[in-house]
Amino acid sequence: MRQLHKAGEKCFVDYAGPTVPIVCATTGEIHPAQVFVAVLGASNYTYAEATWSQSLPDWLDSQGRTFAYFGGCTEIVVPDNLRSGVTRACRYDPDLNASYQQWAEHYQVAVIPARPYKPKDKAKAEVGVQIVERWILARLRHHTFFSLAELNQCIRALLDDLNQKPFKQLPGNRRQAFEQLDQPALKPLPRHPYRYVDIKPVKVNIDYHVQYQQHHYSVPHQYVGETLELHASDTLITLYFRQKSVATHARKHRPGMTTEPAHMPKRHQKHQQWTPGRLKNWAHDIGSETLCWVTTQLDTKAHPEQAYRVCLGLLNLSQAYPRERLEAACRIANKAGLVRLKQVKSILQSNRDQLPEQLDLDTELPQDHENIRGPRTFH
Repeated sequence: MRQLHKAGEKCFVDYAGPTVPIVCATTGEIHPAQVFVAVLGASNYTYAEATWSQSLPDWLDSQGRTFAYFGGCTEIVVPDNLRSGVTRACRYDPDLNASYQQWAEHYQVAVIPARPYKPKDKAKAEVGVQIVERWILARLRHHTFFSLAELNQCIRALLDDLNQKPFKQLPGNRRQAFEQLDQPALKPLPRHPYRYVDIKPVKVNIDYHVQYQQHHYSVPHQYVGETLELHASDTLITLYFRQKSVATHARKHRPGMTTEPAHMPKRHQKHQQWTPGRLKNWAHDIGSETLCWVTTQLDTKAHPEQAYRVCLGLLNLSQAYPRERLEAACRIANKAGLVRLKQVKSILQSNRDQLPEQLDLDTELPQDHENIRGPRTFH
């Protein structure tokens, strides 16, 4: 069936089969570059460029640069059913990738993938790929490229020659047809070019964090166990629940954790607020002996946070016992070198702190007492 193409209506996009080798100047390693091709329906005006891969970021960026080259947007984009753009291929109702849908909304275009195994649906792209292979890639086959920018510079120069090459059976060339047909009918470009956003579902862990590329980001703790939609741009991480934004973080490109205090449960927020200075101030309000016991705990641990719980356990005893008794118990513990919390509790539970102070066991006893008998007493 002959297809009739309206001016400015469709842009057909595809990748060429052959790749172009790019040589690393330092290691000599060869990396194949992919060649992206786009063709306008009415004028056959063609655009081509090289990218490192056919991944989703390269796929979307190539189409954005295509519209920039054309100076406007078409109404429809017709791609192949490649995995980067179409999540589930279907003859009647294909599923587009979420990032591809966002790209289409940004440029206000409709994406209509060709039917699976029906290359005639995008015949313009198929013919455009053949022409690019013959008039651009074939002319570059004996050249050696050491960077992607160098390759694209050569492609752009040959692309201008291709678009100015005269038609065989039609008057003029692709450039003239574009200026007469497609260019006046193109929609204006958006104010800013599209910036790639990776969109993926993530499940909130029990620690109210989600993971993206070895970095963890917090969300409000009430979403534990829920599946959220994560949008990752170059600088921002945004999390959505039922199309409503619930958390936003600056993106980190290194392993680690980013936690917003407001996302934590109340008890976690209170625990996060404890510092050695705050514990010492509380102990000082009770007494100097209590402060001495707490300071010893904080100083003897490899990290002060290791002593937080035992210090809080001691200080919370002031809610069950008068401060005077806790101070006396700490005095006994400091004097005897008792550093376990259960030992201080035992002093309080046995009321030892209320007994009069006893003499030290090391006190010297008189050696000439009448009841002291030596070996001479026994014969």
